[in-house]
Amino acid sequence: MPISAIRLLLVEDDELFRLGLRVRLQQNADIESITEAEDGEIALALALAHQMSFDLVLLDIGLPGIGGIETCRQLKASYPTLPILILTSREDSELLKRLIELGIQGYCLKGIAAENLILAVRSVAAGASWWDATATQTIRQTLAKTTASEPDHNPLTQREREVLELLTESKTNPEIAQILYISAGTVRVHVHSILHKLNARDRIQAVLIAKQQGWLSLP
Repeated sequence: MPISAIRLLLVEDDELFRLGLRVRLQQNADIESITEAEDGEIALALALAHQMSFDLVLLDIGLPGIGGIETCRQLKASYPTLPILILTSREDSELLKRLIELGIQGYCLKGIAAENLILAVRSVAAGASWWDATATQTIRQTLAKTTASEPDHNPLTQREREVLELLTESKTNPEIAQILYISAGTVRVHVHSILHKLNARDRIQAVLIAKQQGWLSLP
């Protein structure tokens, strides 16, 4: 899926906030269309009516009716591969853990800068992930507890690992795109996700961190 043609389902009950999001998102050429829902029931009906034509769901948690968590659960149960990016005002580690268990691909807080929101949308729609600072800290704490006996746990997706392997060969984004049959824009998204997950300042540091963890075999 080219990330230059994102079809987005926006689920937010606050009409003014939803309007603001629409305006911000429509300013980016990557967004092809935005379908809006004010609650979970409408979102589920739209997902069914559109037969999974959405590339991403931008979902608020504090919804009326069945609520955001149940909406997320039902969406993932019916459409497991549908990427979901949570946008919420709640900083709750237990909530985040529950959402991760449901299979969300990203989590950010309302108030996020417009350019970061666009990057988050592009990342998740491209198959990567996006976690704000609060979510990242919670994930690290959870991993520290659950993988204490597995020090070599690798948080990268299979595609991110493939990109990282090619970074060890000093491949450029266009070269990686050609090798993996994806767009250069998608490569940029994956590289950003790798740096974000490994808390690396650049590609070289990401490779070094991965080597130190035993995830790569460098000459």
